[in-house]
Amino acid sequence: MTLTENDASPSCIKGKGKARCPEPSEQTPLLLDHGDDAPSQPRATYYEDVGSSWDARRRLWSKLTFIFLTSLSSCIIIFLLFALLAYSYAARLSHVSPEDILENALVIQGPYRVSVLDVTADGGTWIQVQAKVGINAGSIMGVDTDDDEGTFYDMWKSFGRWGVKILDRVTVEVSTTQIFSQRQALLATLESPPFDLPLTVNPPYDDSWLSPLSLTLFVVPTRNASDLNQFVHDSWHSGAASVHASIPSVIVSGARQTKRLQRLDIQTHLFMKLPPIPGLPNPGKDVPLPSVSQLITLQSFGVESEAKDVTVHALATAINPVPSTMNLTAPSLPFVISLPGENNSSIPIASVHTDPFTLTHPNITLAISGSILPLPTHSPRPFPLSSVDILSLEPNIVSVTCPLFPSFAVDMEFPAPSSKPQILRNVTIHDMKIKPNSASTGFLASGSVFARIVLPKGMNLTLDVTRVFPDVLVFDGEAHELPTLLLPQWKDDEDLPDPLPERAFGHIRPEDWLEATSVQIDSEGEGSIFAVTADMVNVPLEVLPGRQKQFSNFISKVVFGTHGALAGLKGTTDIGVYILGLPFRDHEDTTTEMDLLGLPLQGSVRVGMKDLLV
Repeated sequence: MTLTENDASPSCIKGKGKARCPEPSEQTPLLLDHGDDAPSQPRATYYEDVGSSWDARRRLWSKLTFIFLTSLSSCIIIFLLFALLAYSYAARLSHVSPEDILENALVIQGPYRVSVLDVTADGGTWIQVQAKVGINAGSIMGVDTDDDEGTFYDMWKSFGRWGVKILDRVTVEVSTTQIFSQRQALLATLESPPFDLPLTVNPPYDDSWLSPLSLTLFVVPTRNASDLNQFVHDSWHSGAASVHASIPSVIVSGARQTKRLQRLDIQTHLFMKLPPIPGLPNPGKDVPLPSVSQLITLQSFGVESEAKDVTVHALATAINPVPSTMNLTAPSLPFVISLPGENNSSIPIASVHTDPFTLTHPNITLAISGSILPLPTHSPRPFPLSSVDILSLEPNIVSVTCPLFPSFAVDMEFPAPSSKPQILRNVTIHDMKIKPNSASTGFLASGSVFARIVLPKGMNLTLDVTRVFPDVLVFDGEAHELPTLLLPQWKDDEDLPDPLPERAFGHIRPEDWLEATSVQIDSEGEGSIFAVTADMVNVPLEVLPGRQKQFSNFISKVVFGTHGALAGLKGTTDIGVYILGLPFRDHEDTTTEMDLLGLPLQGSVRVGMKDLLV
């Protein structure tokens, strides 16, 4: 086999076209020269490509290094910028005083609702306060927009505004706060859970930027009533309530508790001008503090006998002293009403409570109910019905205390009725007989004493009258008004009125109580009404000193008159009664009746010839 047969005729490159290579001959070399141009071209291209790749990589690394260093420098610059910004604002915040925050940043609208949730046995009160609140952080940090400042400075502030918007709100933890008066008297302590306060910058001029806040507080008022009374007087005479707040610690933290700012021993003053109160004078230095009786008006009052107690119900109105923008809801509150006793003591007579109420304007309506307390033994004034003050149109001074706050007591007037109550009516003596007293120079009177007991309107008591003790003057004709006789139980001697009333000639006073019976009859727009009857047998009828002539004239009318003579009766009587539902015990703890002392009476009796037993 020849070379020509085994070798395919290769094509030779010549220019752009192809041509056949010359036929091999004996001089044709078996191996090609490596120095020929055509075979060496691919190797040169390879090395050129490798060199170009390393150049591209060097350029890429240079670019990446430049980008990295530029980014790193930018981050460092931005970090330093933010650090400088944070330091500048932190430095500003570190110099902000609580007074600056209260006066320039913190805005409170309200409170518009205060609800008393509970009152504890130790005198503390849980209250819920609802208000609208917000903190203008831009004012204390100095980042609010100011048109007078340059663009660069405003751009600097914009970072602070952005930070405030990112923070959005702060959480405030306040330790137990003590409230003092200007005289440094402790008025109350206050505890609150942590609460959030929203932050804002560039707030609008209206209150649309404020957020609602509901806060539960535990308030423990002072037990020193004199300090509280002094604070009320000072506030009234100065026209404003000024207190000093002492806060041991306040912690303000940002989002997720990452940043905490603590202030210790904060002392601040709070000042609030007293608003005008309708119906009361404006407060001032020379204006006396209104009494509680000027604030509260008793609209109705009533007592009623039940099977086991005597219930009390009343309706009162009170002037609302708080602004109309605030609503207050209070639960039922207990009170004890007492009358003054001997040696500056007090006699509890009723335990009452108010229905839950809400503040209304201009007056608050209070529905009050309760019961009469067990009465002490031998009390000189055990029940308002027996009080001479009420019967003489004089108001009673009562003391009102709240068991939840036992150190506080308020004295107020229990109003007297508009007209003198006429408890005993239609007093007369049936079948009256008069005869000489063989043991003295006087006379003896016998008969059945009749009267109607009419309780004031609203007093629906069930009475059982068991005895009476009359002490009356006898007149020639109808009796006129005269001062109430001195009660024998309150005075050892038995003095008669001085001077004696005109036309009075006799004095009837038994030596002991007279047994009596009573029957309840239908009322006629009044309180309970009872018909009382007591038999009087040989009761002394003494002729008054120096009135023998008047007595003789009366006897002459009885003897010679066609229809006898009219004798007027006027004086007082004591009544022993059982009151259903109101047990009264003596010193031996035995249930007994209660004595109603000094009830005025006025009546008349016609005496004829047949009534004289000579």
